[in-house]
Amino acid sequence: MKNEIVIAGFGGQGILFSGKVMVYAGMMDGHQVSWLPSYGPEMRGGTANCSVIISDSPIGSPIVNDPEILIAMNLPSLDKFEDAIVPNGVAFIDSTLITRKVAREDVKSFYIPSTQMANDNGMTGLANMIMLGKVIREVPGFELDSIIAAIKKVVPARKAEMLEKNIKAVEMGYNYEG
Repeated sequence: MKNEIVIAGFGGQGILFSGKVMVYAGMMDGHQVSWLPSYGPEMRGGTANCSVIISDSPIGSPIVNDPEILIAMNLPSLDKFEDAIVPNGVAFIDSTLITRKVAREDVKSFYIPSTQMANDNGMTGLANMIMLGKVIREVPGFELDSIIAAIKKVVPARKAEMLEKNIKAVEMGYNYEG
């Protein structure tokens, strides 16, 4: 098993956090993992992305040039990374903020209105976790229980009130039938 993933969006959308949750889940499941964040100097409101690799074998480089999975939280991210997805890869698109469809026909695409779902359910700022829930539902190798356990490790004690909201957001994405 090897998943190479790029998660991309604006700073402040929890891009790096959702990558960290994926990596912790992979690590807790006994896989080799890599998490490489990248963000502009302005952070909140600027561009942010992270490369995540979860593998059964050693990882030679943390850089993901050709992701098998793209999670795009805004249009500039889709524009930037769409052509890099490997043939037969998968794209997860926040359809609240991205109104166009993936142009490639050799990529399976899921359109999740995660920002709208988060806002409608009093979970502003948790669209990233809704997207993560959909990813683990659709991509082999991820387990809901592992992601929930990872959230419990990654959410800091000073934000303990966010623990259940993050879990609920992941479950909402996992159960989304769009």
